[in-house]
Amino acid sequence: MTAIRVIVAGAAGQTGGAVARAAEASKAHEFVVGVDRVVAMGGGDGLPSLRSVADAPDADVVIDFTVPDAAVEVADQAAARGFALVTGTTGLNDDQQAAIKKASEIIPVVQSGNYSLGVNLLMALVQQAAAKLPGFDVEVTEAHHRRKVDAPSGTALMLGEAAAHGRGTSLEERGLFTRHGQVGPRTDEEIGFSVIRGGGVFGDHDVAFMSDDEVITLSHRALSRTLFAQGALHAARWVVGKSPGLYSMRDVLELGAS
Repeated sequence: MTAIRVIVAGAAGQTGGAVARAAEASKAHEFVVGVDRVVAMGGGDGLPSLRSVADAPDADVVIDFTVPDAAVEVADQAAARGFALVTGTTGLNDDQQAAIKKASEIIPVVQSGNYSLGVNLLMALVQQAAAKLPGFDVEVTEAHHRRKVDAPSGTALMLGEAAAHGRGTSLEERGLFTRHGQVGPRTDEEIGFSVIRGGGVFGDHDVAFMSDDEVITLSHRALSRTLFAQGALHAARWVVGKSPGLYSMRDVLELGAS
């Protein structure tokens, strides 16, 4: 099995660093270099420290865990070099998402708010439950460490989208992200979100389906960042050689259309 050559963008961060370490330890991947918008990291074995994907040695794929502005720059540089891209950066606005989509017209891109196998299976279950339980209220709760800068998490939004798709609607129409003061009674079709920040929580997500008589809760708890790193490396291996396009982890895991 030929090792694929990997550049990690955001390698000075917590998740990006976990990806870089996992790539270095993997026989199926060759860690070329890690770059970061703040501090550059050398890839070892005499490789130079680089601040730009545009100047990096040849590679097969870039794995990006940065911040929205940096993610757009990484996508542009990957497209210019012809590298495949796996991006897990969350919190993108419409213009930034459009830039990722534009890059996917040139190179294959896997984009996901969460690279955990368990979370992606959870999304499929949430969509199915939402379709089978039309009269139940839906609430998404997520908890992360104090350093996370976006809210709700990308994973929570993905779970909300899965529930909305199960109901034949969109999260844009049904999502409710703030409750404060005299907000009135809950509407039948809203998908509510609650956010917890504190400590060193890697990532907890719950989706509750509630009726007057029972509550069904689908949950996932991350116990380390290793699962995200391994999932990103799995996606990286899958995307190399694919046709240009914007793919999801549902494609990677063959879970079917959402």
